Amino acid sequence: MSIIEPGMRVMRIRQTLEAAFAPESLEIRDDSAAHVGHPGAREGGHFHVGIVARAFAGRSSLECHRLVYAALSELIPGNIHALSISAHAPSI
Repeated sequence: MSIIEPGMRVMRIRQTLEAAFAPESLEIRDDSAAHVGHPGAREGGHFHVGIVARAFAGRSSLECHRLVYAALSELIPGNIHALSISAHAPSI
């Protein structure tokens, strides 16, 4: 795992999640500035991901989170220190 320049992390997260899930909607928010000085924050950023994808249909919230964490595993730890997730299937 290599550390990515902080400004490139959102782009890498986006590319990874788009490749893994082909989401209908994807929002990535970098909350790192709110955590400056937090232990461990220097190594990686704090992010929120809101994702809507068909891959989550029929799955529990826990299963959806596990899929997102698995897709981003190459970036955790190191580039991602903390991650909050809102993952849902599209509405019919």
